[in-house]
Amino acid sequence: MASASTKYNSHSLENESIKRTSRDGLNRDLSETVPRLPGETLITDKEVIYICPFNGPIKGRVYITNYRLYLRSLETDMRNLRFALKQEGHSRRDMFETLTRYAFPLAHSLPLFAFLNEEKFNVDGWTVYNPVEEYRRQGLPNHNWRITFINKCYELCDTYPALLMVPYRASDEDLRRVAAFRSRNRIPVLSWIHPENKTAIVRCSQPLVGMSGKRNKDDEKYLDAIRETNKQNSKLTIYDARPSVNAVANKATGGGYESDDVYHNAELSFLDIHNIHVMRESLKKVKDIVYPNVEESHWLSSLESTHWLEHIKLVLTGAIQVADKVSSGKSSVLVHCSDGWDRTAQLTSLAMLMLDSFYRSIEGFEILIQKEWISFGHKFSSRIGHGDKNHADADRSPIFLQFIDCVWQMSKQFPTAFEFNERFLITILDHLYSCRFGTFLFNCESARERQKVPERTVSLWSMINSNKEKFKNPFYTKEINRVLYPVASMRHLELWVNYYIRWNPRIKQQQPNPVEQRYMELLALRDDYIKRLEELQLANSAKLSDPQTSPSQMMPHVQTHF
Repeated sequence: MASASTKYNSHSLENESIKRTSRDGLNRDLSETVPRLPGETLITDKEVIYICPFNGPIKGRVYITNYRLYLRSLETDMRNLRFALKQEGHSRRDMFETLTRYAFPLAHSLPLFAFLNEEKFNVDGWTVYNPVEEYRRQGLPNHNWRITFINKCYELCDTYPALLMVPYRASDEDLRRVAAFRSRNRIPVLSWIHPENKTAIVRCSQPLVGMSGKRNKDDEKYLDAIRETNKQNSKLTIYDARPSVNAVANKATGGGYESDDVYHNAELSFLDIHNIHVMRESLKKVKDIVYPNVEESHWLSSLESTHWLEHIKLVLTGAIQVADKVSSGKSSVLVHCSDGWDRTAQLTSLAMLMLDSFYRSIEGFEILIQKEWISFGHKFSSRIGHGDKNHADADRSPIFLQFIDCVWQMSKQFPTAFEFNERFLITILDHLYSCRFGTFLFNCESARERQKVPERTVSLWSMINSNKEKFKNPFYTKEINRVLYPVASMRHLELWVNYYIRWNPRIKQQQPNPVEQRYMELLALRDDYIKRLEELQLANSAKLSDPQTSPSQMMPHVQTHF
C-alpha cells in the first residue's frame, strides 16, 4: 500500500491470482478474490470483522499487499479503517505493524509501489509532454520571446524546469541577477501567449522586498522587458494571488510585492486567495460533514461553514480575471503568490484552460498538468505526503485537488466543451494518492531526474491513453478559439458529490448516467449505420464496374430501426 488512500476492491485491476503458501504448507489460489497488478505481492491475510460506519460489523478476510489493502466481503467504504480481530498472541499488533509498514513505505525504508509496478501499456505516457513542441504549438520562440537553457542543470533554480521561455532582449546574465531578487530564484517566465493579440501569461514567485523596501533595478527592467514584448500595452498587470494583508506580512520574512511606486509601468491587484493551511483546514471540515454521516437537516449551513466552495469561487474568480485581461488584449499578465508553486499554478492553468481549447482535450489537459504543475515544481510530495506517516506535516494541503475541483465545476457549466469526462478527473485524483504511477512523485523536475522516474516507473497517462474511450465525454463538441468564462457565483457552484461522498452507499447517484448511457448507445448505432453504408457503397461500386449487373441488383434493401 503506497499510501493510506489506496484503492480497494478495484475491479479495473488485472484479475490475476496471488498465490501464497499458508502455514500448513499448501498453496492457496486466491484468483477469485484478490485481483493483482504485475509486481504486486501478498504480504499477509487474516480473518477480521470490519467495523463499517454504514452497515455495522462485517465479517471478511483482509489481504495486505505491497500496494493496497483488499477486504474480501461486501464492497464498502474503507476510507477510515477499524478492524476487530481475535486475540491470538500478538495478532492485532502484527496486523497494525504490517498495515503501517506498507501504507507508509518511505517511513520504513521501503520503495513506493510505483518503482515495483511492472504494468505494460501500448502507449508511453512519458512522451505526452515535450516542452519544445508545446511552445512551438503556441508559435514560440519568436522575435519577442526566446528559449533559454540557463537552467539545464538546475543551477539557476532547482524547482524550475530545464527549459524556460523568457523575453528575447533579456540576457542570461540578466536572468541571474533577477533570480537573486525572487523567492527560491523563481524568475518570471512565460506560460502561455495569445495566438492573436500576443499578450502573455507569465508566472514567478514574490520579490524579496523585505521590511526595508529593497529595490532591484534588474528586476524592474526585466518586468519592463516583459511588458514590451507587446507594443500595444502601456502597462503590465500583476496579479498577486494572496490577500493583501498576507502579502504585507510576508515582508517580515523577507518577501513582499511589487509596489506601484517602484514598478511604474505595472498595475498590482490582490486576489484574496488564502494559503495552504487555510485550504487544508477547509477540506478537513468537508470531511467532517460527509463522513461517516451526512447531516441532512443542517446540510446547507454545514457546507457553508467549511468555506470550501467559497475558496473554489475565489480561485475561479482570479483565473477569470487573468483570462479576461489576456483575451481582451489589454495587457500581459504576471501571476505569483509567495513561492509560485501553489496558487500560481492554480491560476495560470485554469486561465489557460479557459483561453485555449487545446487544453480541454484529453491529451491537452495531460500536457497542461505536466507543464504548469509537474515541471514547474508544484510540491506534490510535500503536499500529498506520499509514503510518509507524518499526517500533521504543515506542508500537506489539497491544492491540486482544489484545481481539479475547479475544472469539474467548469465542466458542469460547459458540458460540451471538454473531451474528458468526470471519470477522467476522478482517476487523476485517485492516482494522485495511490503511488501506482510515477507521474505525481517528488516535488520538482530535478528530483525526478535524479531518481530516474521516467525510466523506472509507469506514467499515469500510459494507462489513460491506452483506453481513452473510457474517459471520453460523449457530449464533447470541438471548438476552436472559444473562451470559457464560468460563473464563479456561489449559486452556480456545488459540492462534488461523486468524488467527496462517493463511498457513502446512501448518497450514491444513479450509475451510469441514463442520459449519457442513451447518448452512447445512439452514437454506437450511428457508427454501425455509417459502417454498413460504407460497405454498401463499396459493394455498389464493385457492381458498377461489372457490365453484367442490372440496375435492380444495385439496390439492396437496408433495414433500420426507424
